[in-house]
Amino acid sequence: MGAARTFLRLGWRDRALVAEAVLLLGAASLAIWLLPFRTMASIAGRGDKGRAPAEPAEAKRLRWGITAAARRVPWRAVCFQQGLAAHWMLRRRGHASRLHYGARTEPQSALKAHVWVRSGDTDIVGCDNAADYALLATFGD
Repeated sequence: MGAARTFLRLGWRDRALVAEAVLLLGAASLAIWLLPFRTMASIAGRGDKGRAPAEPAEAKRLRWGITAAARRVPWRAVCFQQGLAAHWMLRRRGHASRLHYGARTEPQSALKAHVWVRSGDTDIVGCDNAADYALLATFGD
């Protein structure tokens, strides 16, 4: 009940942003579940040459919307889902976006992957610990 009350207290622009993020997190989750990685890479890698990066204020707003939605959806929405949603949201707004895919090995563990997104030099999502991962591929830009 608290999340619904908080959502209703938001202004209409923030509600629309969170609703868009929820829809795109759902679409990303379905795409990850249904599509082979090669198809996902093709979708994410479609060029957007010539697009300007997001302004820092807009990047901060998108980051807020995606992370707020990801914390509250009733399904798993981690870096890959958040990265795809951010990538799509930036492109919908006409901004450059680059989705990074990396991996690392951990002691006593299997390979661990991570996704992060940047628009120009501005971090959008997943960038806090990106330096801990070896970059395997980038998609976009």
